[in-house]
Order: sequence, then C-alpha cells, then structure tokens
Amino acid sequence: MMRNLLLVMLLSAAPALAQGTDGMKMDHDMAGMDMSGMEQAMPEMKQGMHHGMHGLFGGYGMSREASGTSWQPESAPHNAIHVMADDWMVMLHGRINGIADWQSGPRGDDKVFSTSMAMAMATKDLANGDTLGLKAMLSGDALMGRRGYPLLLASGETADGATHLVDRQHPHDLLGELSASYSHPLSDTDSLFLYGGYPGEPSLGPSAYMHRVSASDNPMTPIAHHWLDSTHVSFGVITAGFIQDDWKVEVSRFTGREPDQFRFNFDAARFDSTAVRLSYNPDEHWSLQLSSGWLKSPEQLDPDVNEQRLTASATWFNQFDWGSVAATLAFGRKQLSTGISENAGLAEMEYKPTPLWTLFARAETIESTELVPGPAVRGAGEFSLGAIHDWQIADHWKIGLGGLYAFDFAPSSTIAPYGRDPHGAMGFVRLLAE
Repeated sequence: MMRNLLLVMLLSAAPALAQGTDGMKMDHDMAGMDMSGMEQAMPEMKQGMHHGMHGLFGGYGMSREASGTSWQPESAPHNAIHVMADDWMVMLHGRINGIADWQSGPRGDDKVFSTSMAMAMATKDLANGDTLGLKAMLSGDALMGRRGYPLLLASGETADGATHLVDRQHPHDLLGELSASYSHPLSDTDSLFLYGGYPGEPSLGPSAYMHRVSASDNPMTPIAHHWLDSTHVSFGVITAGFIQDDWKVEVSRFTGREPDQFRFNFDAARFDSTAVRLSYNPDEHWSLQLSSGWLKSPEQLDPDVNEQRLTASATWFNQFDWGSVAATLAFGRKQLSTGISENAGLAEMEYKPTPLWTLFARAETIESTELVPGPAVRGAGEFSLGAIHDWQIADHWKIGLGGLYAFDFAPSSTIAPYGRDPHGAMGFVRLLAE
C-alpha cells in the first residue's frame, strides 16, 4: 500500500500523470444532462466536490487550505488532479512558465528563463477519525542559475555566498516542501494538529505567493516577498495548532536562516526561531491572519543580525455571474536587532471574467537598506498589471499566453542610479496541470 502511494507521489512531477482521471463519482442527477449542460456544470460540480472533502487539519472544506498550514477563503478554487491509491486520496497539480524578462536602466537586465512547480498531497482518514497528510513540492527554478532572474527593487539571499542579490529574484530550491501532518478531531468543528517539514513552511505570514489565490497566475515575484512570506521554504519546521470552528492558532519552531545559494541540497535544520499565527475565516469569502516571528540570523551574509517580523493580511474571494475576483491586502514589518525597522505593504488582485481569461494587478511599497549602498532606509514601490489567456488542450491540461508591465518607483542615487522612469516587462507562456 505505502509503496503504491510513494510511487504515485514521485510520479507527480511527470506530465504523464496529468492524464489521470478525477477519481470522484459524479452525482446521479447528471444522468439526464446533455453534453452542453455537463460542460457548463463541470466547474461548479468540481468546486462542490472540493468543498465536500475535509481539510488536513480540521473538519472544514479542503478548499480552505493553502500553502503549509495557512488558510485562504473557503470559496476559493482548489483545482487538482485526484487519484486514488488504495485508501489514500492523492491530489496533484503543477505548472511550467517560460518567461522572457526585460528590466530597464543601468541596473536592469534581460533574461529568458523558466519557473516551475509540481506538488503532490496525499491524505488518509484513519479508523479513529484522525487524518494523516503528506505533501511534496518540487521546483525546477534551480536550473536557471544561482543569480535567478532580473527584477528591479527585489532583494534577499545571495548567489555566491559573498554578495547580496539586489535587483534580482533568487531561484527556489529544488525541493520546496517535504512534510507530514497529523490531526485529531475534538468535535465536528474543533481539532488539534501537528505539522513537520524538511523543508516546510512555518506559521508566519500569508499564504506563499505562488499558492495565494490572488497571485497564483502572476509569474512575477512580489518585491515585498521578504517582508511577508519568505519563510515558505524553511529547512526544518515543527508546527502545533488548535482549530475552533473558524479560528486557528498555531505555533512553529523552525530554522530562521533562509536557503543558501546551493539549490539542490538540504540545508542544516537548526530549529532556532519561533512564530505564532492567529487565523480567522469569518465567512466563506474571507481569510484573515495576524502573525509574529522571531528569526535568528535569517540572512547568510549578516549572521549576527536577528529579525522580529510582524505580518497581517486579509484575502477575499467571490464568484459572480460576470466572473470571479480574488484580492489580498497585506502588511509586513521587519525589526532588525541593529535597531533598523523596515515596512512593506502589498495590494493585489486577480479577475477571471471567464475560466480561460485572467487579469491581474499588484501595487507594493517597501523600505530597505539594500537597494542603495549605505545605512539609510530607502523607500521604493512598484505597480504592475498583466493578463493571460489559457486554452484547454486536454483533460487537466491548459496552455496559456500572457504578458505584464511594471512601473517602478525607485530611490534616487548618484552612486547606483536606476535611471529615468525605471520599468520592466515580461512575456510568458505556461503549461498547467490541474
């Protein structure tokens, strides 16, 4: 049984599995539908099935869960390929983006590269009512090289172990998550859970941007990433949580150091940092979180600097006759042990007028000491908007073509100027399996 399960999870990164069927029985009321009625009802029917499956950590709908142990609005889509492996339910999804990137000015650059993600989640209900969950996530980002890709105003981590990455977005590690969870119901609405990952995601910040319902179709990393959700790949995480209906409180012990420049290995597990998060879903359309974390030596190049991080966010999703809308408003604050404080704010939205069209926009502000040489905290911002059109090419397969444009508001500097009216653009093609 376990051998079959592991085989399914390992093959999740292979495109062949995308041809698997949903594995869920259709309601008998569909028997009298004609084909056009079935096609129109399919998105709603699939969404209802996802809501019918309970989550890894409690008795709520599976669609409430996002990255790590974070929550999203329960009305949000939870698209995946469903496969049965003995008495395990396995959910698979993934994407590959091919991107042509251009960033303006003397600090800009251009590059053609690819980002990708393949994720498998397996869940099993035990005889005593408890739930066991397994997650694995792989990324091919490491193949783009240690310097990542050009992105004005981005900062964080290092490419060579000696200099900071500035105006570039670092690649993610090959292994983004390898985790297990165990939950025990106390009642129909209350539960206790334990989550462990190497790597995994601690209870700090909103859902990671590549899984966030308001950002998952946008191929550009937020410049506020390292103020909000940069701990989504932490090499060593243990989280314990309590859920009471629509409330969740959780505490994590995790490794505060961000991944190093070697993207194919396992970093040392230190369990030297702590985070606590309070989440609340007042109804099916909203998800709120407030979290705080103490990170020991998060930056490899500043090993003596610790960080106190505070984040707050609200995510909203709703489906209308004229399409679906997802939006997130988030705030992050880094208080460094050197006495420096840096704030960041983010507002982003996705609008889908049809299942095959997506329009997205994002506005951000950050305060940073890394963009311009010197100790001063400098403010910067970015506004971007874009669109993507998908084509359904087979069951569970879509191919999409899109583009985005970003307006940057950079700090002025004679030492390292950004040039006049800095901006950037991306054109991209993607392949989805879900």
